[in-house]
This record gives sequence, structure tokens and C-alpha cells, in this order.
Amino acid sequence: MAPTMAITTATLMLLVVSLLAPSTLASRSGPSSHHGHGSHAKHSPPSPPPPAPVAPVAAALVRTTCNSTAYYDLCVSSLAADPSSATADVRGLSAIAVSAAASNASASAAALGSNVTAQGGAAVDGTVQALLRTCAVKYGQARDALAAAKVSIAQQDYDYAAVHVSAAAEYPQVCKVLFRRQRPGAYPAELAAREEALNQLCSVALDIISLLSAT
Repeated sequence: MAPTMAITTATLMLLVVSLLAPSTLASRSGPSSHHGHGSHAKHSPPSPPPPAPVAPVAAALVRTTCNSTAYYDLCVSSLAADPSSATADVRGLSAIAVSAAASNASASAAALGSNVTAQGGAAVDGTVQALLRTCAVKYGQARDALAAAKVSIAQQDYDYAAVHVSAAAEYPQVCKVLFRRQRPGAYPAELAAREEALNQLCSVALDIISLLSAT
């Protein structure tokens, strides 16, 4: 009788263990099976924003050269905008300055050369349209004069380079004179601003060319 009871007891223990094992394993594997999917899952921090672009740093020669011009800030910004200014000599810087003025004149010529039908929100009559087209031609001539100045710099003919740059600065003034003759008081503020911008760029170019002439 005792052996039979021992066997029965052993059999019952095995049954209990076999019944408890799956639930125990499930309880142990439960947290790991849901790891990363619950509301408390850890998330990687967001990537930091890319660094802001760094403004070009003017080379030492650019700063020194621009100290000899009437418009230091304009000179530095115009020259430093061209990556080649970092390794250019004074002659190279003068060519860069002339190119900056030429780009300005070219942009004005293109803007004024379009078929303008309104200026400052007001209708433009035929006379003013004709004047604006004439102004576009003058800015185109200024661009061509500056291109000739760049050729003279390449040939180290600095006197002629200065003559061409001076002529480029005067072309927009012809536009202003024509406006004052035919439409007194009607010279657009936009044209006045364009004239001043080109005049300052030409002044910077002339000041740098004068450094070359002095040497």
C-alpha cells in the first residue's frame, strides 16, 4: 500500500509541475516579448539641427586692401563673396571688385530692359517707358565698360582700367539727366538706388586700382 501511495504522490507532483511550467515561462518571457512596444518604451533623442552656415571670412589682404577704399564694408563683402579672394593678390582683388560692379550693372540692365508697364504701382506712360529702356541701355554700356576694365587689369594697364571704371560709373548719371529733362521730379527711387549702388562698387574698384598704379 505504501509503494502505491508513493507512486501516486510522485505522479501528482509531476502533473502539478507540468501544469505550472507553461504559465511560469509565460510570466518570465512576457516583459521581454513586449519590450520596446509599450507606452514606456525608450526612444532615441532627436538628431541635433545642422550647424548654421558660416559666413566667408575675409582674408587678411582683403581687409588691408579694403581699408584703402571709401566703402570698407561693401568692399569686404564684395570681395569675400568670391572664394578666389582668399588667395588673390591686389591685382586679383581689383579684378574681383570690377566683376562685382559688372554683375550689378548687368542685373540692372536686365531688370530695366524688360517691358515695364508699371513703376511703383502706378501706370507708366510711353515717355517713361522709353526712358527706362534708355536707362537699361546705359547700364548695359556700364557693364561693357567694366568688362573692358577687367581686360586692362589683366594686361596691367591700370590707367585704362581706371578710365573704363570711371565711365561705367557715369552711365547711370546720364539716365538721371534724361529723366530730369523730360520728366522733372519723376526719377524713380529704384533707379536712384541702382545708380548709388553701382557708383559705390565702381568707387571700390577705382580705389583698389589706384593701389596698383601706386606700385
